[in-house]
Amino acid sequence: MRVWLTALGCALAGPVLALQLELPSNARQTASRDSVLDRVSVATAPFADGQVAADSIDGPVKRRSYRIPSPGLTPLQLLAPLRAQLVDAGYDTLLDCAAEACGGFDFRFAIDVLPAPNMYVNVRAYHFLSARHPDTGDAVWLLASTAPDAGYLQVVQVGAQEAAVPSTPSPTAVVPTAPTADMGQNLLASGSIILHSLDFATGTTDLSEGPAPELEQIARLMENRPNLRIAIVGHTDTVGGLQANIAVSRARASAVRDRLIERYDISADRIEAGGMGYLSPVDTNLTAEGREANRRVEAVVLGEDG
Repeated sequence: MRVWLTALGCALAGPVLALQLELPSNARQTASRDSVLDRVSVATAPFADGQVAADSIDGPVKRRSYRIPSPGLTPLQLLAPLRAQLVDAGYDTLLDCAAEACGGFDFRFAIDVLPAPNMYVNVRAYHFLSARHPDTGDAVWLLASTAPDAGYLQVVQVGAQEAAVPSTPSPTAVVPTAPTADMGQNLLASGSIILHSLDFATGTTDLSEGPAPELEQIARLMENRPNLRIAIVGHTDTVGGLQANIAVSRARASAVRDRLIERYDISADRIEAGGMGYLSPVDTNLTAEGREANRRVEAVVLGEDG
């Protein structure tokens, strides 16, 4: 099932970053974000004590994400051939970990991932690798994850050498940046955010008792801004009837509202809850990953009294 190119068009190359990684022949690029000069954080340890240890490297940066039809493959199977190429090119491994060992959703939301649907990350099924060349200082980090019918791969390359900034930069494809770790500030800035770290038992509206860093940050925001009001809104895919999906989405939103009230002591009159069912999708319902993206809970700013 693995067919690898020998430096064709899918290879990652550029005038400054010399490393070429050979990707599967069926890899389709979904997004890119390049910088002539930028500062990149390259994770060097799993999530611990509320943060991810990282090296900061300045230089030209290439960011790419790919979708790879690969039913049945694991994230490590997608990433291992690229890891072998890095070793062959003389790179030293900084961090090599799977989802739970990396730190689960805490790690995933602490690194700069290109936004969905271009880069899909299953927080229970991903593999991360970072590496750096001992001579040039160039660094690479890779993130592989899988959905039922496809794999997703993000590749970030940064050259440690200083780059000359041209007076007229070459145009590059631009996609929105990934959300930062501070979801409270994201909520204020954008007016709404998707709460990625929530975990509902399959087929139920029961919210897991596990940690939800985004709710902690929203609660902290509401403590700091005592007049802020928000709504929690649930969404589903199109499996099942409309009324049933509206009921499920409303119940899940209510569960999140109850968690904010009961665990974080936020006043009930400052939080509303509702459900849209499948009436407000963010992606196609024709694919498994699209339906996964549509099954979500959002926080929405309503206003600020006083």
